[in-house]
Amino acid sequence: MTKALQALIREVGGRDSQAGTAPAARPPTLLPGQAETHVPILGENVFRDALARERKRSDRFGAPFAVLIVDRSDGTAEDGPWVAVVGALAAVKRDSDAVGWLDQGAVLGLLLPDVSRNGAIKVLDRLRREIALEIGAGALAAVSMRLYAHGVEPGPDGAPFPPVSLLLEAFVPRQDRPWRDAAKRGLDIVGSSVLLAVFAPVMLAVVAAVKLTSPGPAVHRQVRVGRRGDPFTMFKFRTMRVNAGHGVHQEYMAWFIKSSGKQPRTGQEVFKLTDDPRITSPGRFLRKASLDELPQFWNVLRGDMSLVGPRPPIPFEVEQYQPWHRRRVLEAKPGITGLWQVSGRSRTTFDEMVRLDLRYARTHTLWTDIKILAATPRAMFKGAI
Repeated sequence: MTKALQALIREVGGRDSQAGTAPAARPPTLLPGQAETHVPILGENVFRDALARERKRSDRFGAPFAVLIVDRSDGTAEDGPWVAVVGALAAVKRDSDAVGWLDQGAVLGLLLPDVSRNGAIKVLDRLRREIALEIGAGALAAVSMRLYAHGVEPGPDGAPFPPVSLLLEAFVPRQDRPWRDAAKRGLDIVGSSVLLAVFAPVMLAVVAAVKLTSPGPAVHRQVRVGRRGDPFTMFKFRTMRVNAGHGVHQEYMAWFIKSSGKQPRTGQEVFKLTDDPRITSPGRFLRKASLDELPQFWNVLRGDMSLVGPRPPIPFEVEQYQPWHRRRVLEAKPGITGLWQVSGRSRTTFDEMVRLDLRYARTHTLWTDIKILAATPRAMFKGAI
């Protein structure tokens, strides 16, 4: 895995706290002797929900936030030291901040909305001083403090803070759905095998058309970003001239992604570049009929992709993403077709496409996949890509 993709996973993982079946939320609690601090501690699930909501708010409005985590390396569970820690948290928290358990009795978190880099560092330094006053400087080594941030500039040394998404990934419970995952994989294996057999004559004809009209290989191999940011090689029938270059496409995609949400919706937005001079004559027909996608059934059979899921982006495109955009390459295996293709095909804004991908990742079932597959042929013939 490349360093860029590893950084992508570190930066944007995470799931909404609603994902999975969680135990009943605990109400705010007080530790023995804590009443004088006036700091109720949110239960695990309530605090996790608060983190997920704050991340959504941050993604929508571009407001940074941070979470300060405190745990104890001595491994004990007595309430006495925790009372001292909560007292220190009470001294540094603002009215808009929230204190809660990430792991009941073991890990405490302080949510800091709308905090800057310098503000987050100041809170961390002040908390260290307050805890040292409460329990003594000699015992401070028994307390571990870490700062996670979302949308906050790197620290003073230029190193990024660990992302809050890692916190959500680590502490938000996930729903175990082995039967659904097994059913989806079964549909992928059976469906891709059948479709490869059915379209074999068409694929042979496409290979002949590509080879006869332009020099170069019939099948184009391209690195794409898969689930969890893992790169894989995706197969397509070649629709462009060999060594055509990617500058035109990169400029267009950078504009398309960054302009989404900043201009009024016209209904004429197109995800793919139109009138691309690099495309060959048969390539235009192959793209319009989506026949260039047929080799991707082999990717599905191999397990790189699914029949249904978000479209796998090129690494360059991921570099242009906003933080919330990158969740689309983390929460579901990429697919040949998907919810946004059958909803709007290529004529949609990038933000709308990502929202549809995230909705699919949260709610998809086997029946959802079957309905999307059934709607795909109509979408193919209804509009040009």
